[in-house]
Amino acid sequence: MTDRNPPGRACLHELAAQRRLPAHQPMDQMTLGWISDHRPANFDAAPSFPRPGLMLVPARSWFLSERQSDANHGVRHNARVSLYAALLAQEHELGADDIAALCAAGAVHDCRRRDDRADPGHGQRAATWFRRRTATVNRALGREVPAATLHRAAQAIAVHDVPYDHFTTRQKRAYRQAPHLVDVLKAADCLDRYRLPLTRWWPDLTRLRIAVPDWLPPAAFALVVRSEQAALDGATTPCALAAARRSLTPGQ
Repeated sequence: MTDRNPPGRACLHELAAQRRLPAHQPMDQMTLGWISDHRPANFDAAPSFPRPGLMLVPARSWFLSERQSDANHGVRHNARVSLYAALLAQEHELGADDIAALCAAGAVHDCRRRDDRADPGHGQRAATWFRRRTATVNRALGREVPAATLHRAAQAIAVHDVPYDHFTTRQKRAYRQAPHLVDVLKAADCLDRYRLPLTRWWPDLTRLRIAVPDWLPPAAFALVVRSEQAALDGATTPCALAAARRSLTPGQ
């Protein structure tokens, strides 16, 4: 097992309780153990995804730094959000192009973060990156998504980190062009908050504007724990994500 709690170094859970979280916050074994121990009591004992869904694992080169790609808003977080976005889009009966665009949006929504703190404006930076690299994203998806659909996905990326009641007039206008994309991406991002080191930061579904199926939060919790544990045990990020996802998808 990879040692992710060097001697004398506090875990993320302890640092969060002390309001001393560092700029970069890679997962550690003690924090993941604390997360696993605090599994919500009302969650299904055998969580699963009813269908495989699309998941796009972003390249480390898409991030501002190697260090940030392995942090709490790095590759694994973005990949899981891409899966939740695709599953939610299917659940709400969106079209194939919207599903693919949301999968891509989830995979890149935090790729321009400077650190794991609030980092205002990182959504807009990621949207700019996305618009300039649509060919790269289409290649990674393995399909061509229409430019107009990708443009709407970029608008969702740009505001994913902005509370609805803080939207500017311009952001409200953009939201009206594709509310379903914004709502799905915000919900998908919210569902991966189980990776955070204090329960008060975990998902609050009342803040969302779309319905989330009952099976998704327990499965999202399990995917965080299983994929992060596999990575701590030494698996590469793509292998950690794939193994965790298979374990939660019947028939895979």
